[in-house]
Amino acid sequence: MDILQTIQALREELNQHNYNYYVLDAPTISDFDFDIKLKQLQELEAKHPEYFDEDSPTQRVGGAITKNFNTIAHEQRMYSLDNSYSKEELLEWEKRVHKGLGTTNVQYTCELKYDGASISITYENGRLTKAVTRGDGFQGDEVTTNIKTIKAVPIKLKGDYPEKFDIRGEIILPLQGFAKMNQELIEIGETPYANPRNTASGSLKLQDSGEVAKRPLDCLLYSIIGNNLPFKTQFDGLEKARQWGFKVPKQATLANSMDEVLAFIDHWDTHRHDMPYETDGVVIKVNDLHQQEELGYTAKSPRWAIAYKFKAERVATRLHKITYQVGRTGAITPVANLEPVQLGGTTVKRASLHNADQIAKLDVREGDEVFVEKGGEIIPKIIAVDFTKRPDDLMPTVYIDKCPECFTDLERKEGEAQHYCPNFYGCPPQIIGRIQHYISRKAMDIEGLGGETVALLYNSDLVHNYADLYELKKEQIIPLERMAEKSADNLINGIEKSKEIPFERVLYALGIRYVGETVAKKLARHYKTIDNLAKASLMDLVLVDEIGERIAQSVLGFFENEENIKIVERLKGYGVQLEAVAVADTTVSDKLAGKIVVVSGVFAKFSRDELKKAIEDNGGKVGSSISSKTHYVVAGDNMGPAKLEKANQLGVTIITEDEFIALINQ
Repeated sequence: MDILQTIQALREELNQHNYNYYVLDAPTISDFDFDIKLKQLQELEAKHPEYFDEDSPTQRVGGAITKNFNTIAHEQRMYSLDNSYSKEELLEWEKRVHKGLGTTNVQYTCELKYDGASISITYENGRLTKAVTRGDGFQGDEVTTNIKTIKAVPIKLKGDYPEKFDIRGEIILPLQGFAKMNQELIEIGETPYANPRNTASGSLKLQDSGEVAKRPLDCLLYSIIGNNLPFKTQFDGLEKARQWGFKVPKQATLANSMDEVLAFIDHWDTHRHDMPYETDGVVIKVNDLHQQEELGYTAKSPRWAIAYKFKAERVATRLHKITYQVGRTGAITPVANLEPVQLGGTTVKRASLHNADQIAKLDVREGDEVFVEKGGEIIPKIIAVDFTKRPDDLMPTVYIDKCPECFTDLERKEGEAQHYCPNFYGCPPQIIGRIQHYISRKAMDIEGLGGETVALLYNSDLVHNYADLYELKKEQIIPLERMAEKSADNLINGIEKSKEIPFERVLYALGIRYVGETVAKKLARHYKTIDNLAKASLMDLVLVDEIGERIAQSVLGFFENEENIKIVERLKGYGVQLEAVAVADTTVSDKLAGKIVVVSGVFAKFSRDELKKAIEDNGGKVGSSISSKTHYVVAGDNMGPAKLEKANQLGVTIITEDEFIALINQ
């Protein structure tokens, strides 16, 4: 056997052993023997660099340094899941599914929900080409080099895989490996890591892939995204992924009814502690992929999936003091400062008390023994007081009536739960919070400028609003704490680059109350310029798709304020994008102008996305559901019976794919 054949044989053998050990959990060779073979391969590759192969098992040890992680847009958005905390909420979800599909004939896939860092990995022609973190769902950081060091992730696939697809899952840190890492830190006098999830997430952003390779990370996959996939159900997709070489948890099961779903939940609520990983619930998905398509998505989540969260862990501890925080909108949030206690793998020192009504409802007082829970929220909350341990001398909590930062009298509007500080332009946390929002990743994404630096700039009297950022000079920044010449350059360059951010994100960055990312996009696309938006009346705004009176009133209030007008004018002068950039017009015709068209079913000549694009290219608007405003339903095979019935009830015109083609070609 020649050298190349020897090298290739060793690679194949070691890849198979890796798969047996890390994916199947069924090793057929000792660690010692594996290491001997790996060392033999490393020596042969070192002597014969002409046979280098980036997919060799020797490359799994890492070593490449990544200084900056590129931000990459997901080709298909990574949605978050709706959460449920009771069986009643699950039954309500099932009712919505049945109603949306017009049938009770629905099968579900039940999968354990692992607590890790979400990842999307792209494969082309059977080779791993890209790995991107979840980020904000629309875009994330490319961490391909680090992901390749995780031995459960296949570099090359086997079997009948599609030409290109993404597979999604969780990067997790097994409990045993996490405990070992912490023990090693304790032995050298270092601070141990807080919990497996954060440690796994942080590992993905380490600059040295060699360090990532040393960590016992694992990767569990659960969702394949792509075109013309060789399966029709979620459950079959999991089996295909296993055949191609992915590590897919074996606990997933099919359920033919909600009773079977609930039985799966009950079993794993008891047995989850037997698992080698942290799991915090069960994900239930409609199994049929066509039914998933019919149900579609809300603005944030798929309608065809829901996460059932296991009951949160609860602990008792002492409440020492209640303090109050001021948010960027002026909202006051009471915070409970606690005797430190372990909860869900982390040390908890603070918990949310939400508002004055919650404090009164719980009758919580400083000095009480309280029960703290960490449910679906990131921040733990106080859920009850242990009245059996209350000392007799504890005084009832009196909610503050003045801002803890600027001492302005607080206001509480009718119908609102929270108190507000009305000193919008003079209260430091509100000013700092608005600037921090302006520079945040989903808004202006100013590199080199973080939340702490914003506070430093404000406290140094250099900025008082976000327009002031554009007047900062390098010589003003360098003397500040933790600032060097390179940091100052990065900050100035980041601010300059923010002038390229498109109008819809600038509008979100302005921090108009109730104007989130989605609303900002709708307003930017409708009004095209900040001047048009500023001149809009209440009626104009309410007529914009999905803009209600509360949002409209907030927009009007923003532009009625002289200070805001001055800031916007300054931003214009600095060259910030306050107009939508003209996009190349893809309109083919106006044959569907003013028409709302709903798409339902499976089509022979178009994919659903191509059909939707054709509607928009011909001046129409794609509707998400059938209503009295719908003009046409383009019906393919397996059209949802509920949609068919509703279209007939409302007298909506139903056309076939061929009739649609004829319509736009008239």
